[in-house]
Amino acid sequence: MIRRKLDSGSMIPIHPVPAPTATLTVFDLEYTAWDCSMARHWLEPGQFREVVQIGAVKLDGRDLKVLDEFDLLVKPRINPVLSPYFEQLTGIGNDQVAAQGVDFAEAYGGFAAFAGEGPICAFGHDEWVLEENLRLYGITEYRRLPRFADLRSWFAACNIDPRGRHSCDIAPALGLCVPGRAHNALHDARALAAGVGEMVRRGAVRPAA
Repeated sequence: MIRRKLDSGSMIPIHPVPAPTATLTVFDLEYTAWDCSMARHWLEPGQFREVVQIGAVKLDGRDLKVLDEFDLLVKPRINPVLSPYFEQLTGIGNDQVAAQGVDFAEAYGGFAAFAGEGPICAFGHDEWVLEENLRLYGITEYRRLPRFADLRSWFAACNIDPRGRHSCDIAPALGLCVPGRAHNALHDARALAAGVGEMVRRGAVRPAA
């Protein structure tokens, strides 16, 4: 803590603004879903939120410029055949996952390494889904994720109401055009990153600062 001397001779404390972290990683997930599974909170027998895609954008912690991107498809273990609903929603097909997908343990480890020590954030508690998959598959040895921030509360504090919106809806709500397909994890991470950058340019304090 720094103290500043007043003209009267007394001292008042000054709390310096913390330096921004080196990086900020914005990420999004796509996970197994069926018609009405969201409304039923995945409580139907045999239905789980198994990760199918992890998309992320790493930003410079000072100016929020894009440093790198991460995109991996993941092969579900329990429900390896994706539902027609999921395929139509995301544009990700069974053949694509079979050809390009990796096991969740590998994908999780790759994402954790990509994020590094800087904080991570998502539109909702996607970190809970990652942790849920670790438990679901009985994975006990893994790298812990860095500090997490839920962007829904951050956007709400910026007067952007997150209710009823998905991660892909934020950029359009701010008048931003992000090329790509909505409900693709990398596209949605890019859209969120663009939304964060726009709000910071408008004067908002950077999330997870």
